[in-house]
Amino acid sequence: MPLKPPSTEKGILRHIHTAQEKYLEGWLKAPAHIHHTARRMANPAIERPQSRKEFQQLLSCLNIEDSETVLEEKVGFGVKTTPNGDRLIAKWEAHTEYYSYQIWHIPQASDMPLGFGPLTFPQYVFPFSPLGLEVNALDIVVTLGQSYDHEELGTLLPGPQIYGSHVLMENISVATSFTPDEHGRERYLIWAPEAAQLLPKLPRLIDILITLENYTHLILLPYKAFSRSVDQVQIYEQRHLYQRSVITKELKEAKHARLQQWLEGLTHDFLEVGRLADSMRFRLSASVPYDRIVHSNTLALQEQALPGCRTLTDYVHWKITGVADGYQQLMSRIHALEQDFEGTIAVLRTKVELVLQEQNLAQQDQNMKLLASVDQTTKSQAILQQTVEGLSVIVIAYYVSGLANYLFKAFHEMGWLSNYTLASGIFVPIAIGLAYGLITWGKKRIHQTHSSPPTPHD
Repeated sequence: MPLKPPSTEKGILRHIHTAQEKYLEGWLKAPAHIHHTARRMANPAIERPQSRKEFQQLLSCLNIEDSETVLEEKVGFGVKTTPNGDRLIAKWEAHTEYYSYQIWHIPQASDMPLGFGPLTFPQYVFPFSPLGLEVNALDIVVTLGQSYDHEELGTLLPGPQIYGSHVLMENISVATSFTPDEHGRERYLIWAPEAAQLLPKLPRLIDILITLENYTHLILLPYKAFSRSVDQVQIYEQRHLYQRSVITKELKEAKHARLQQWLEGLTHDFLEVGRLADSMRFRLSASVPYDRIVHSNTLALQEQALPGCRTLTDYVHWKITGVADGYQQLMSRIHALEQDFEGTIAVLRTKVELVLQEQNLAQQDQNMKLLASVDQTTKSQAILQQTVEGLSVIVIAYYVSGLANYLFKAFHEMGWLSNYTLASGIFVPIAIGLAYGLITWGKKRIHQTHSSPPTPHD
């Protein structure tokens, strides 16, 4: 029955180990020559199923029969045996961020000499270039009944420093230089005097070494981007410190245009820091669990240094000590910088709101003054209008009285009126009344004309 696939990194590791114990029992022997490669997936959700299809293609190219194949969702094995008894084992594992291949060549003759470099399995060739970015590549040779001194290890392993230990509390030795050879692979040499000591622990030892290499390289993989980001964060920190200094000095007297300029600059920097945070969070988020996996596997090795060598743990710890903490410190600095930008932008927005409120209040005061001025003008116009109306009454009365005086003189000459002067004097109040009535009627007429709605035409 297929094993139920897990969802977490630790669950995947347990799943792979369980499947290996179940399906590889009796397949792995020594001596052996192993090629390992790990590839990082840019989009695991899409590329993980693709890597599974890629492994199926590999099995087909190597002519490994379905009856000799076990393929689960995230782990697969296949074995091929030649007529002379040599065995080729292909193993595929898919993890959260990467997937890997192990190709084992196990010769039938236990005394067959094995060396580093290409696998000598008959007609073997890896048929394609795997997808994804290469994390690491290993060349592992497992031998029995031999021992190596420091000088011999120096001829087999490239690089200036040899790291070697007895491991797993057994007489099992591991040596490496952590230096890629001409094929781009780091070489590991594993040996033990007897198969009974090595074979029961060989699968676990290979898994420990490969896990150490994979996760050490995954931790160090974003280090260049991390170094560039540290420089970028420092630039933004210095720039923001200068911006806050300028804003602190000029904020009290700053006008709206200056505030807008500050806001645009700070918002642009804030967005750039946010983009940097998202990028580095994606790259560095797994560093802490990876660091724990590395440390747990260095403890599982249970090393005792070989004469003249340093332990593998010394090298691994030297490479990764403080790296994960540095990654987390960078994320903390970026988070603090984002908060600083948010705080400064909030202060400027508050200042802009205050300036707008002041401008609104000033506009309201101006409007009030304008309304008061309009009211005063209206009153003056009303007084002036009343004055004009009064003068108009006098003028009209004057002209009406003058006309009446001529009329009264004519009546006097005709004998109809004995005293035209008295009549003219008596008519003056009447003329004033007539003038006042005429002006009042005209005002009402004008008011009715302007206030009544227009009459629709047919």
